[in-house]
Amino acid sequence: MKASVKFSPPGTGTEYVAPDATVTVKIAAVHTGGMYELFEIDAPRGPAGPPHKEAWSKAFYVLQGRILVQADDSAYDLGPGSSITIPAGTTNTFTVLTPAAKFLAISLTDSMGRFFADLDKAPAGDFEALRVVIARHGVTINGEMP
Repeated sequence: MKASVKFSPPGTGTEYVAPDATVTVKIAAVHTGGMYELFEIDAPRGPAGPPHKEAWSKAFYVLQGRILVQADDSAYDLGPGSSITIPAGTTNTFTVLTPAAKFLAISLTDSMGRFFADLDKAPAGDFEALRVVIARHGVTINGEMP
């Protein structure tokens, strides 16, 4: 697939609602020839999903607020201007320490975008549907398939 120029003005992009955040696609894989994606994550105070592993690498760059990222056996306190890379297969999660946080998530390939799009379609509160989505995308929770 050929890469193309994509301009995303403030306040635009496809929004997906995840159980723990609102995810806005700022640059989709279709615009990068499938090489990477860029998301804006808006998350409220509290923990995100349980510790999990994905088959894709990702990086976070904090814009506002503070998040505590757990990656394998280490914890990282990230504030505005901080970043972290999380290789594929690393057990990870995050907790928002401030009333809210906004950060960028960058992912290689189109895997993360497909996951968020699929997750957005799962009925709210339907844990069985959530388990099906998680399994379909090869995400493992605490090292085991859900």
